[in-house]
Amino acid sequence: MARAQAVSLKEFTRTVQAAVKAAIEKHPKFKFEVPQEVAVSYLIRGIPPPPELLANATFSEVQAFANDIAAGLREFQAGSTVGAEAAARPLGVVYSAGSHIVCGIPPAEFFALKE
Repeated sequence: MARAQAVSLKEFTRTVQAAVKAAIEKHPKFKFEVPQEVAVSYLIRGIPPPPELLANATFSEVQAFANDIAAGLREFQAGSTVGAEAAARPLGVVYSAGSHIVCGIPPAEFFALKE
Protein backbone atom coordinates (compact mmCIF):
# COMPACT_ATOMS: atom_id res chain seq x y z
CA MET A 1 0.00 0.00 0.00
CA ALA A 2 1.29 3.49 -0.87
CA ARG A 3 2.20 5.85 1.94
CA ALA A 4 0.28 9.05 2.54
CA GLN A 5 1.58 12.15 0.84
CA ALA A 6 1.89 14.81 3.57
CA VAL A 7 1.02 18.30 2.37
CA SER A 8 1.22 21.57 4.25
CA LEU A 9 -2.27 23.05 4.59
CA LYS A 10 -0.83 26.57 4.35
CA GLU A 11 1.10 25.70 1.19
CA PHE A 12 -1.92 23.96 -0.32
CA THR A 13 -4.18 26.94 0.46
CA ARG A 14 -1.68 29.40 -1.06
CA THR A 15 -1.38 27.25 -4.17
CA VAL A 16 -5.17 26.96 -4.48
CA GLN A 17 -5.47 30.74 -4.19
CA ALA A 18 -2.82 31.27 -6.90
CA ALA A 19 -4.49 28.68 -9.17
CA VAL A 20 -7.92 30.28 -8.71
CA LYS A 21 -6.48 33.77 -9.35
CA ALA A 22 -4.88 32.56 -12.60
CA ALA A 23 -8.12 30.83 -13.67
CA ILE A 24 -10.14 33.99 -12.94
CA GLU A 25 -7.77 36.04 -15.09
CA LYS A 26 -8.22 33.55 -17.94
CA HIS A 27 -12.02 33.36 -17.56
CA PRO A 28 -13.40 36.91 -17.16
CA LYS A 29 -16.92 35.56 -16.58
CA PHE A 30 -15.71 34.13 -13.26
CA LYS A 31 -14.56 37.39 -11.60
CA PHE A 32 -14.80 37.01 -7.83
CA GLU A 33 -12.59 37.38 -4.77
CA VAL A 34 -9.99 34.66 -4.38
CA PRO A 35 -11.35 32.33 -1.68
CA GLN A 36 -9.84 32.22 1.77
CA GLU A 37 -11.20 28.70 2.33
CA VAL A 38 -10.73 25.36 0.61
CA ALA A 39 -13.47 22.73 0.68
CA VAL A 40 -12.07 19.33 1.69
CA SER A 41 -15.30 17.42 1.68
CA TYR A 42 -17.22 15.59 -1.00
CA LEU A 43 -15.11 13.63 -3.46
CA ILE A 44 -12.94 16.57 -4.51
CA ARG A 45 -10.81 19.35 -3.07
CA GLY A 46 -11.75 22.77 -4.33
CA ILE A 47 -13.61 26.06 -4.05
CA PRO A 48 -17.27 27.05 -4.46
CA PRO A 49 -17.70 29.81 -7.07
CA PRO A 50 -20.42 32.34 -6.15
CA PRO A 51 -23.86 31.12 -7.33
CA GLU A 52 -24.63 34.41 -9.09
CA LEU A 53 -21.66 33.83 -11.44
CA LEU A 54 -22.70 30.28 -12.17
CA ALA A 55 -26.24 31.36 -13.07
CA ASN A 56 -24.93 32.70 -16.38
CA ALA A 57 -22.27 30.08 -17.13
CA THR A 58 -22.55 26.94 -19.21
CA PHE A 59 -21.31 23.62 -17.91
CA SER A 60 -18.49 23.77 -20.49
CA GLU A 61 -17.37 27.13 -19.08
CA VAL A 62 -17.46 25.80 -15.51
CA GLN A 63 -15.48 22.69 -16.58
CA ALA A 64 -12.87 24.84 -18.37
CA PHE A 65 -12.55 26.96 -15.22
CA ALA A 66 -12.10 23.82 -13.09
CA ASN A 67 -9.50 22.48 -15.57
CA ASP A 68 -7.45 25.67 -15.19
CA ILE A 69 -7.62 25.40 -11.40
CA ALA A 70 -6.46 21.77 -11.68
CA ALA A 71 -3.54 22.84 -13.88
CA GLY A 72 -2.40 25.15 -11.08
CA LEU A 73 -2.67 22.32 -8.55
CA ARG A 74 -0.74 19.76 -10.57
CA GLU A 75 1.85 19.24 -7.82
CA PHE A 76 -0.86 18.11 -5.39
CA GLN A 77 -2.18 15.47 -7.77
CA ALA A 78 1.00 13.38 -7.75
CA GLY A 79 0.31 9.98 -6.24
CA SER A 80 -3.41 10.31 -6.70
CA THR A 81 -5.61 7.85 -8.49
CA VAL A 82 -5.70 10.00 -11.64
CA GLY A 83 -2.40 8.59 -12.93
CA ALA A 84 0.56 9.96 -14.89
CA GLU A 85 -1.45 10.96 -17.96
CA ALA A 86 -3.71 13.24 -15.93
CA ALA A 87 -0.73 14.68 -14.07
CA ALA A 88 0.66 15.78 -17.44
CA ARG A 89 -2.75 17.21 -18.47
CA PRO A 90 -4.76 17.56 -15.26
CA LEU A 91 -8.53 17.69 -15.52
CA GLY A 92 -10.64 19.60 -13.07
CA VAL A 93 -13.68 18.21 -11.34
CA VAL A 94 -17.06 19.88 -10.98
CA TYR A 95 -19.23 18.65 -8.11
CA SER A 96 -22.85 19.77 -7.94
CA ALA A 97 -25.41 19.03 -5.24
CA GLY A 98 -28.59 21.04 -5.46
CA SER A 99 -27.56 24.64 -6.01
CA HIS A 100 -24.09 24.13 -4.48
CA ILE A 101 -21.18 23.70 -6.93
CA VAL A 102 -17.50 23.11 -6.13
CA CYS A 103 -14.70 23.29 -8.72
CA GLY A 104 -11.42 21.56 -7.97
CA ILE A 105 -9.38 18.39 -8.29
CA PRO A 106 -9.98 14.75 -7.41
CA PRO A 107 -8.43 13.94 -4.03
CA ALA A 108 -5.22 11.98 -3.88
CA GLU A 109 -5.86 8.48 -2.66
CA PHE A 110 -3.42 9.02 0.21
CA PHE A 111 -3.46 12.72 0.96
CA ALA A 112 -2.81 13.99 4.48
CA LEU A 113 -2.88 17.69 5.38
CA LYS A 114 -0.51 19.01 8.04
CA GLU A 115 -0.09 22.47 9.52
